Amino acid sequence: MNFQFSEEQLMLRDSVARFIQDNYSFDVRKAIAKSEEGISRDNWNTFAELGWLSIPFAEEHGGFGGSAVDVMVVMEQLGKGLVLEPYLATVLLFGGLLARGASAELQSGYIPKIIDGSCLGAFAYLERQSRYELADVLTTATAVAGGYRLDGEKVVVLNGANADYVIVSARTSGKQNDEHGISLFLLPTNAPGVERLSYRMMDGQRVANLVLKAVEVPATNLVGEPDRGFALMQGVILEANIALAAEALGIMEQLNAKTLEYTRTRKQFGVAIGSFQALQHRMVETFMDYEQTKSLLYRAVCALSDEKEDATTAVHALRALLGKTGKRVFSEAIQLHGGMGLTDELDIGHFAKRLMMINTTFGNGDYHQAQFNSLRYNNTTGATR
Repeated sequence: MNFQFSEEQLMLRDSVARFIQDNYSFDVRKAIAKSEEGISRDNWNTFAELGWLSIPFAEEHGGFGGSAVDVMVVMEQLGKGLVLEPYLATVLLFGGLLARGASAELQSGYIPKIIDGSCLGAFAYLERQSRYELADVLTTATAVAGGYRLDGEKVVVLNGANADYVIVSARTSGKQNDEHGISLFLLPTNAPGVERLSYRMMDGQRVANLVLKAVEVPATNLVGEPDRGFALMQGVILEANIALAAEALGIMEQLNAKTLEYTRTRKQFGVAIGSFQALQHRMVETFMDYEQTKSLLYRAVCALSDEKEDATTAVHALRALLGKTGKRVFSEAIQLHGGMGLTDELDIGHFAKRLMMINTTFGNGDYHQAQFNSLRYNNTTGATR
C-alpha cells in the first residue's frame, strides 16, 4: 500500500508535535491531571486558535473540511503527549453526531461553538448493563407535549465532568436490545433533572455518570430521526475507533523509543542491557507490533476514506490487533524498565494506563475479534446479521 501524507497533513502533524514538545511536558501533564477539572482551558483555547478543533467539520460551519486521515494525524500526536483535553469526546463524538445527524439549526448553533472552543460536549451512550453493546439501552424517552421526557442513567461519559452539553441515547420504542427504537437527544448538562457524578479514571481523565430524572427535552433537540439513532451512533463510533487507534499508535511509538533509549544507558554487569541478545529480540518484537498496527491503521483509514464495503471489518481487525500489540508493548516497556516502570514518577506507567483504557473504550480486543469473525463469516456464507 502506497500511503503518503499531503503537504498540509505534514504541516498539521508538525504543528501538533511542536505544541506537545514545547508546552505539554510530562510534568505539565501531571499538573493538569491533578487539577479540579482535569483539563486545561488555556490549552483548549489554543487548540481552537490553531484550527485543530475545526478539522473534521464542513467549511459551511467554519470548519477545515478534513478527512479521517487528518484526524488520524492529530490523534497520533496527541497520544504521544498523553493529552488530557477532550478532543475525542467533544470534537469527534459530540461534534461528529451533530455533523452527521442534527438539524441545520442545531448544527449552526453548536458546531461553530465547538470550533471556537467555547462549547465542551460529550456523548452519553453507556449504561451499567450494556458493556460494549450500543443497542442495549434502558434509558427511556417518553413523548410529551412539545418534546420528550428522559429517564435513566448513563455511565462513564467521556468528558461528562466538564461538558456544557451532552447527546444522550434513549429508547423511544422497542425492547432493551433492539437496534430500532433508539433516538438521540441534545441537552445541557445543567438542565433540571440531570444529576452528575464526576470521577477520575486510572489514566487521569475525568468522566461522569449522569442520572436523568424526568428531564424535559424539546422535539427540536432531537439529533437524527426518531427511532433511528443506532445507525448514526455506529457511523460516528466507527470513525472514533480509528482515532483511538491512532492515539494508541502514538503511545506505542513513545514507549518503544523510551524503552530503547533506557536499554542503551542502563548498565548491568558493566555493560548496557541493550547489548544482551535476549532483550534485543524483545525490542524487535515490540517494534514489529508497532509497525503491524500502523499498517493496519493505514489500511482501515483508507477503507473508511474511500467508503469501501469492508471498512467496518478493517476497523474491527485493527482494534482486535491493537488489543494484543498494545498490551505486549506496554508490558515489555514496564518490565524492561524494572521497578521504575510501575512508579507514578515515570511516564512509562502512565502511557501503559492510557493504552489499557483505550482497549476498553468501544470494545476490547476480544469483542472486536468476535465482531470481525461474525462479519467475515456472514460475508463468506452470504448470511445476514
